[in-house]
Amino acid sequence: MTLPQGDADYPTRWQLIKRRFTAAVAKAGVSIPRHSNGEHALWQRRFWEHTIRDDRDFERHVDYIHINPVKHSLVTRVRDWPHSSFHRYVRNGLLPEDWAGDVRTEQANFGERRG
Repeated sequence: MTLPQGDADYPTRWQLIKRRFTAAVAKAGVSIPRHSNGEHALWQRRFWEHTIRDDRDFERHVDYIHINPVKHSLVTRVRDWPHSSFHRYVRNGLLPEDWAGDVRTEQANFGERRG
């Protein structure tokens, strides 16, 4: 499967990526639930296309990604999610290991940078 070239067809790129990934997951024998309309319940229906405007915007999006496992109650501390680029940020000295604290003791600011 070849992806379209250029940025003009972003929705088609995502459609093809999601279709290919879903097929690979199913081929691996993982059971994927379906919505009532028959679609696989693996992906959200919509996406938000956003071009990063500057360094500050990039930081906000990285923070959002790092804090998501905490927001969705998968872990209580960002550092406890093993699949995160957060660990590389800590190794490189860009964020402290206790960034965002512990949801059990903090009041839901989720560590996002302010300002």
